[in-house]
Amino acid sequence: MIHFAHPWCLALLVIPLALALWEWRGSGRRVLAPFDHAGLPSGLRLRRLVDLAGLLPALLLAVVVLLMARPQRSETPPDDNQLTNIQFCLDVSGSMMAPFGEGNRSQAAIRSVQEFTQLRPRDAFGLTIFGNEALHWIPLTRDLSAIRLAAPFLRPEMMPPYLGGTAIGKALESVRTVLESCPEGDRMIILVSDGESADLYGGRAEQIGDALRRAGIVVYYIHVAPGQPQSETGSLVELTGGRAFTAGDPVALREVFLRIDRMQRARRKPLAPEWVDDPRGLAMAGLGILATHLLAAFGIRYTPW
Repeated sequence: MIHFAHPWCLALLVIPLALALWEWRGSGRRVLAPFDHAGLPSGLRLRRLVDLAGLLPALLLAVVVLLMARPQRSETPPDDNQLTNIQFCLDVSGSMMAPFGEGNRSQAAIRSVQEFTQLRPRDAFGLTIFGNEALHWIPLTRDLSAIRLAAPFLRPEMMPPYLGGTAIGKALESVRTVLESCPEGDRMIILVSDGESADLYGGRAEQIGDALRRAGIVVYYIHVAPGQPQSETGSLVELTGGRAFTAGDPVALREVFLRIDRMQRARRKPLAPEWVDDPRGLAMAGLGILATHLLAAFGIRYTPW
């Protein structure tokens, strides 16, 4: 289907149409010169050929009018990735300084977080650090350098005393308020800790998990310590549709992040068709008409005097 961005311009087609009618029915060729009585070629076929050549300027003007109307075609862009808002929730208590591979648990977690962001360049990432309190260190952003630049300042030994414990429940509730403010996209929390949280006892884990589920937030928990994670934490993340993992060394930690990426793949969102300018066909036709008119002016025309 032909579509024009400025259809009102099509009304100007009456001008080339009027010129074409005037040219076809015109009487300008009745003016005679002395040498018009010479033996020049004649005949109905030649006359019609010359008449058609005379219509080329009007036809060229019609093409110009159509170009002014901005011909367009419908185009469906490729599907885009559905934005996922991912908030990292990182434990910075003193226990995160325990040996872990060639460094400590905190260093390994930071490296894995940075690698994970490289896997999902179209998503938005934020960072919350927590101990007994939660501190939103990096707001949600697509600038992947933010976490890399923040890494030197996230060492547990540099943290104030109020970040010395482990309050997972309080941290998740604080992050929930951050993600609920996101106007679009999926919501996900990746929680990294090595401790046991006392604020998840007495049914609090189920309450927090249910609140996160209602907010459409999926939580994945990575336990960076030997042994199984706290059962309350596992129950909480399962309520949200997530999983709890144990990573006893840096290699296992990296594999857990890769597994989370595979489990929570970026969704594709179909985009509506849109109209885009498509003047190429008319432009080529106009150039062809102009070239034909120039060639016809060398001989396929009436005497202009």
